Amino acid sequence: MSAIALFDWCVIVVYLLGITGLGLWASKKVHNSNSLFIGDRQFGKWMMTFHSFGTGTHSDQAVGVAAKAYTTGASGIWYQWLWLFVTPFYWLIAPIFRRMRAVTVGEYFEIRYGPSVAVLFAAVGMLQLMFSIGLMLKGSSAMIGAISGGQINPELAIGAMTVMFVTYGVVGGLSSAIITDFVQGLMTILLSFLLLPFALSAVGGLSGLRASIADPTFFELVAPGEIGVFFVAVIALNALIGWGCQPTSMGMCAAGKTEMEGRVGVTAGVLIKRVCTIAWVLTGLCAVALYKGQALDVDHVYGQMAHDLFPTIAPGLIGLFMASMLASVMSSCDSLMIASSALFTQNIYRKLIAPEQSETHFLWVGRISSFGIVLVGVVFAFSIENVVSGLETFWKLSAMMGVAFWIGLFWRRATPAGAWAGTLVSFATLLLAGQIDWLGWDFNAQFAHHLPGFMLWDEKLYLPWQMIMYLTSGLIAFVIVSLVTAPMARDSLDRLFACLRTPIQPWETETKAFTLPDGLAPEPRQSWIDHPDFEIPRPSVVGMLGFFGSWIAVGLLMASFVWLLKA
Repeated sequence: MSAIALFDWCVIVVYLLGITGLGLWASKKVHNSNSLFIGDRQFGKWMMTFHSFGTGTHSDQAVGVAAKAYTTGASGIWYQWLWLFVTPFYWLIAPIFRRMRAVTVGEYFEIRYGPSVAVLFAAVGMLQLMFSIGLMLKGSSAMIGAISGGQINPELAIGAMTVMFVTYGVVGGLSSAIITDFVQGLMTILLSFLLLPFALSAVGGLSGLRASIADPTFFELVAPGEIGVFFVAVIALNALIGWGCQPTSMGMCAAGKTEMEGRVGVTAGVLIKRVCTIAWVLTGLCAVALYKGQALDVDHVYGQMAHDLFPTIAPGLIGLFMASMLASVMSSCDSLMIASSALFTQNIYRKLIAPEQSETHFLWVGRISSFGIVLVGVVFAFSIENVVSGLETFWKLSAMMGVAFWIGLFWRRATPAGAWAGTLVSFATLLLAGQIDWLGWDFNAQFAHHLPGFMLWDEKLYLPWQMIMYLTSGLIAFVIVSLVTAPMARDSLDRLFACLRTPIQPWETETKAFTLPDGLAPEPRQSWIDHPDFEIPRPSVVGMLGFFGSWIAVGLLMASFVWLLKA
């Protein structure tokens, strides 16, 4: 039976044309570079929720989590739940981004550390985003090939959907991304759960699934082996450090009308994603039962199940599944493309190349640079070995400037030289503790046999220990160099911290980054530590209630998943 029928093609074409038309319609709102990159901060809680969900959720994650569950069991959920314990901190950090009154995270690095560090962040951030775009395209190509049974050339499919999201993203910017993310977010939820009931039915439900898998560790949330408690703890810490300086964080937290839109949007959006992750894991476990004894490419697990099950159930399901998959990719790629072009335009081109040009000029630079960014992402897509290894590489890249981001928020003594030293030492440690093919360097081949057993997994340096090495070395270098170099000018730091502690007002209009509008006096300093070098603000009642409420939501989510595994 052919996997993709005429009705399936109709569903796919209707989705692609409809979402592109919606994105182009939203482009009417774009009139300058701020509109392109931050959407004029006009969005409410629902739009912000689905923007956060759409930006952070894409089909390569379903592919990666299902693949890891297929090989290691339910503990593979931590390949996306690594951010689960970070969720409550989103509630606290979102207002900080909004109070920056900035368009890009690079503007924070500029006012905090100066233009050189802002350019460094722009380069690192663009690398992250281009790699992430490539990772998404890699994951989607694996799924397309498996679903279609070879009917669709994955490379051509990548090209087609890239043209679509680039078309409306380049023209409409963040406004188009957020508006289309609402529709695409709903379709991503559909993608996550559409396959699961049919997969469970095929294996006899949860009871049949448990009877089909002899290894009890496959049903443990944290099992002995690779993904244990230590793995989860270190990966979560790395995720928290890296999330703050991800370039997309500004749009996810600061494109709303007020601070509350950002808080609710980013926290609710990521919690919805955590629910979807449960469906991905259960689908991967079903594959263990369905394909027992078969040689199967782990990246094809999710798509192979759709290919085998849907055509026997109803016409159009394959088309709906593929349209939902395309939605999950496009909703993320457009946001990443826009964030990356914003970094190039605002923090490199505007600052170093043509600072005196008009807003119209910068608008077109942002649009044109988007093409180059996506092109590099496509190149990355065909260089990534597999989705799981790609995810691990993204985790590492995202944390490279995390130390400079977080310490800069709370320690006045942090300096530009410290930020450079911390970042470069982290990068150097990451490279030296890994493999550099073009230099013929392989850390594991040279040193793994000299390390104690607890630092190894499969005779290689265990991923958490690699993270500890680059985070610790970067932190030490950052602190030491900051202490021995001249501190930043007090006026600049006073301006930054005055903004960060002053809430957004409903009547505020757009200003320059880190500039309070006329008529708004800065809030008085209220720090937990009474020392001039530290800025650790006391959280508000709303902040603490949301923080503890988020922890309750995290606990309920974990308990629900454990119950499903044991029931």
